[in-house]
Amino acid sequence: MFDTHSDYALNKADKNAIVCPSVTGEHIRLTREDFSSEEEFLYWKEWSDNDLHKIENDGQYDSRCLTLDTLRDTPTPSAEDAVLAPYIAAEKAERRRRLIEVFKTCLTAKQYRRMCLYYLNHMTEAEIAALEGVGQRRVSTSITSGRKIVEKFFPEFFRR
Repeated sequence: MFDTHSDYALNKADKNAIVCPSVTGEHIRLTREDFSSEEEFLYWKEWSDNDLHKIENDGQYDSRCLTLDTLRDTPTPSAEDAVLAPYIAAEKAERRRRLIEVFKTCLTAKQYRRMCLYYLNHMTEAEIAALEGVGQRRVSTSITSGRKIVEKFFPEFFRR
């Protein structure tokens, strides 16, 4: 939770843009596309974060003061949510564990490992092939056949 009036908090919360106030008071978003390179964007993003943080810490803006309107509009969890949260989290973890066990029994060890690298770690087939010292075609065939097996038992995972 952060103060929506804080320029520093708005800028820090948006990782894909530099958020800064204009002379009219409206906030401007400068995205990666507005810069000539990723390095230039990251340089100015870090600079703006540091500069806005310094302005806040110098006392020009006090982020610890929230208006009653802001407090009223701030979402707070209900008592039920707070009490049930650990039980819901444990239930989700157990369902995930059982699902992983089913996947492991349906797939070969290579298919399971390669699908985890591809879908969970977002590695490319070429990166997986280089990691395992095999050709990309083997990795592609393995992932495709593993996907077909998973689609057969769990079609809801691949619906678009």
